Amino acid sequence: MTQVISVRFKADGADYYFDPDGKVYKTGSLAVVETAQGIECGTVSEGNHSVEDDKIVQPLKKALRNATEKDIKKVEENKEKAKDAFKICEEKVLAHALDMKLIEAQYSFDGSKLIFFFTSDGRVDFRELVKDLAATFHTRIELRQIGVRDEARMLGGIGICGQPFCCSRFLNGFQPVSIKMAKEQGLSLNPTKISGSCGRLMCCLKYEQDAYEYLLKKTPSVGSVVKTEAGTGVVVDVNVITGNLIVKIDENDGLPFKTHRDRVTVLSKGKNKKPIKSEEEIQE
Repeated sequence: MTQVISVRFKADGADYYFDPDGKVYKTGSLAVVETAQGIECGTVSEGNHSVEDDKIVQPLKKALRNATEKDIKKVEENKEKAKDAFKICEEKVLAHALDMKLIEAQYSFDGSKLIFFFTSDGRVDFRELVKDLAATFHTRIELRQIGVRDEARMLGGIGICGQPFCCSRFLNGFQPVSIKMAKEQGLSLNPTKISGSCGRLMCCLKYEQDAYEYLLKKTPSVGSVVKTEAGTGVVVDVNVITGNLIVKIDENDGLPFKTHRDRVTVLSKGKNKKPIKSEEEIQE
């Protein structure tokens, strides 16, 4: 177990672990911490607590101090300056006729760096824009091209589930998501139903995938020949979640028969593994 504090840099952002370095931090307070991007100030979402070692991404950065009044004032000033910088940068993007969409501007805590995040369909030659911005703001300028998923995480919003985006609320990173997951979970393959606001497959497809993979391994697929208490038949429909099967028994004039995967013996496997989605789809 390792002693850490959890710090959040956005109200609906992800939590990151930091080493309290022997100091006490209270939940809801502000803390100045050392990050990979430099010194930053964030909100302590959970004070000193212990977590399993395997949950920590090494190297674990240190929390430097509880934020002072001067630190808090600096954070607010940086936010206001970033808003002004965003507007100025938008004007300069238009002036340079660059094909890019500006998403957000951020000042580093110490004000030594100004970062602009943008999206674009292709590569952008922004060298002249950087020179122009550096001459205007007299600080180090960084332009970072991000993808549509990162854009959704930064801007936030409400998903089709009615909840704030997972990526902007608690996800620390993006997991690979594939159309195969939607197939194995018996979901509609209509892109509008399995895609998020970013236009990519929904991150939540990953959440239950391990459970579906486990259940699919132990559930006879459609087309499998199984031995049941009512005789030998062919599986014509399955519900992976409940484990219920619909089996066509030849001895019963081909009438469908409902049983459970734990009560059958698979004699030969079928090829179609598409599960049905709800109990209502199983005919009694």
